[in-house]
Amino acid sequence: MAKSKNFTVIKNHILTGISYMLPLIVGAGVCMALGQVIGRLIGAESLEIEGSLPWVLVQIGAWGLGLIVPVIAAAIAYSIADKPGIAPGVIIGFIANQIEAGFIGGILGGFLVGYLVRAIMKYIKVPKSLQGLMPVMIIPLLSITISGLIMYFVIGGPIAYLQNSLIGFLESMQGGSQFLFGGILGSMATFDFGGPVNKTMSMFADGLLVEGVYGPEAVKFVGSIIPPFGITISYFLTKNKYTKSEKESLKAAFPMGIAMITEGVIPIAARDLIKVVGSCVLGSFVAGGLIMTWGVEAPVPHGGLFVVPLFTNPWLFMAALGIGSVITGVTLSLWKKQVTEEDEAFDEMESNSVDDDAIVFTVEG
Repeated sequence: MAKSKNFTVIKNHILTGISYMLPLIVGAGVCMALGQVIGRLIGAESLEIEGSLPWVLVQIGAWGLGLIVPVIAAAIAYSIADKPGIAPGVIIGFIANQIEAGFIGGILGGFLVGYLVRAIMKYIKVPKSLQGLMPVMIIPLLSITISGLIMYFVIGGPIAYLQNSLIGFLESMQGGSQFLFGGILGSMATFDFGGPVNKTMSMFADGLLVEGVYGPEAVKFVGSIIPPFGITISYFLTKNKYTKSEKESLKAAFPMGIAMITEGVIPIAARDLIKVVGSCVLGSFVAGGLIMTWGVEAPVPHGGLFVVPLFTNPWLFMAALGIGSVITGVTLSLWKKQVTEEDEAFDEMESNSVDDDAIVFTVEG
């Protein structure tokens, strides 16, 4: 019973973080997609012209999406420790980005900061004359320093090692089975929805693109688009398995997926991580294997469905995308549980804004 309660508390903190992160994902993601659409309408070269409207819109969206990790880290820390957790949460999330710990690093950093701030408030005692310094200097200084060092030296190292190991493994796979090679790349492109594993696969594919090898780039495309498409298919198959909040998230996630922006599904994935990730990975594995087997190639590194006409065998790409999306959607619908009243009640609670005056800073005794 205690384990179940602890899991619920952790889940609620994550969901609170997601509720603050969602407007950022939607606003920045749609802005980026709008820039790509305008760019394709007036000429693809406009996306490369610094200062042009499409270029600026894409940059605004990209800069906004770059804040996802700091925002979710700060929001989780805020959920745990109230206002004193916000500043160190932002910084620890930025550090997670800098050391390529990504979305997972941001979540871990948010918990680290949140509970560290609570411990500082509870156990660090200062004279009454210095209590005014607690929220503005002592708590931020201690929490930022301690959590920053832990993030850099403890969390960053293993993730960097994992990325280097994955690159070495992928390089050794090129001469093997094309289907298996494509399947592994597709799974990596999907696995963490724009996180470090996705970035590792993307870097690998971009490096091969420079060398004139275009197949892995096509796999990157399909693995990045399948999650929003597959989850949308699952929603239409089993609408009763999605909360109102998830339905709202899909309204932004699907158009973002058209532009190859995967982050829109993160709020949905975080609610049922294993099932969503497992279903998406399965669909992307099959689609990635088909891409490599059928000889589909992408000569460009980004652009979503707007640049598919530039591909080698574009119709086969669309076929692989459709097959992978259907596999993801059907698997998720079979696996996902029906929404309960408790799920909807939590969503309703998180949708209500918090009055700042109702949040009071206290030093626990």
